[in-house]
Amino acid sequence: MTTSSAHPAFFKNGLPLRLILLLGLVTAIGPLATDMYLPAFPDVEQDLGGGAGSAQFTLGAWFLGLAFGQFSQGPLSDRFGRKAPLIIGLAVFAVASAMCAVVRDYHLFCIMRFIGAFGGSASAVIPRAIVRDVATGKKGAHIMAQLTLVFGVMPVLAPSMGSLVLKFGNWRWIFWSGTLYAILGMVGIICMLPDTLSPAYRMRLAPFEIFTRYRAILREPVFLSNALITTFSTFVMFAYLGSAPVLFEQVLHFSPSAFGMFFGVNAAAFILGTQINGRLVHRFAMPTLLEAAIVWALVVGGIFVVVACSGWTGFAHPWLTCGLITCITGALGFIGPNGTVMAFSRHAHQAGSASALLGTMQFSLGSLSSVLVGILPGGGAIPTAIGMMTGVIGMVCANILRRRHTDQAEHEHEG
Repeated sequence: MTTSSAHPAFFKNGLPLRLILLLGLVTAIGPLATDMYLPAFPDVEQDLGGGAGSAQFTLGAWFLGLAFGQFSQGPLSDRFGRKAPLIIGLAVFAVASAMCAVVRDYHLFCIMRFIGAFGGSASAVIPRAIVRDVATGKKGAHIMAQLTLVFGVMPVLAPSMGSLVLKFGNWRWIFWSGTLYAILGMVGIICMLPDTLSPAYRMRLAPFEIFTRYRAILREPVFLSNALITTFSTFVMFAYLGSAPVLFEQVLHFSPSAFGMFFGVNAAAFILGTQINGRLVHRFAMPTLLEAAIVWALVVGGIFVVVACSGWTGFAHPWLTCGLITCITGALGFIGPNGTVMAFSRHAHQAGSASALLGTMQFSLGSLSSVLVGILPGGGAIPTAIGMMTGVIGMVCANILRRRHTDQAEHEHEG
């Protein structure tokens, strides 16, 4: 369906700008909770006593919680509508973030990060389902680009915000700010957001039926191939995020403020990619834009691996490293929105479950990327380059699968 059955007049032109802004800010809880405390990694390790590298595992706990949480958020939003599960998820995130701000035990901190991610996963799943409720095709891609623009502001600001907080207080203040952010998001949703899923389209599913639905969605070729492309694009991004504190602070010797500044530039490249894509989808087919961006990422990723292994991306050439990472990130701005819209194209009445399954795939594989860059040998920018290139190769393979499915569908149609 191209308009919401619950509010057809309200959503006849897609999402109003104020709701795009609201949903973008709500979706930004993910990068807020991920990126804002990256500059505080050394302080977290020292204060909680987890040892060197332990802060990266707290990031892994966050990603793992997002993976498990999204698996359940989709069916909940398909059963109870979009609004109530989103409010409850934000409430869980707010409480867990407050607990992170007060706990003194490293393992309990990891548990609270996991629980916070489980609740916060609603902010990743449900806004995508809301977009699918009200629009599809090129209109859906355009709305997704607008949503990503708002969502993308947070990675620009989050590390700098975290560095600013550290100048006036300790790392615990970062988590108090996350609690406040979630509470404000809940107020906005309660006051402004209608439910986009009509009760007539809500589905009551037993646990076995939920797994059956997920299996059916996963076996659908259009969803599987496009979801794998989007998942590996997330792997690329998480490989960068997981290695960034070590690469920029210990290898390239960036100050916390310079570290935050580069995060802003890199996120701006991603945003620029999404906005250019949002305009180009009216002139070019989404698969064409998707494939061009994958080729772009493959070429730049290959160059990054070569120069990293040659030792040209160390302390003497920091901006070469930054430039190559930014070029790859800019390509992801074309891949994510197109892959997401194309994956959901055949799942109008189960957009919540499709979104949840996509999110689970993204964050399950994404959490492995952090582990990969942590164990790769070589030092310098080599783990980052190889980790990001691994995701790029995954996108190439998934795109081959997508083209094969497309060719088969065209052949069957002609027959």
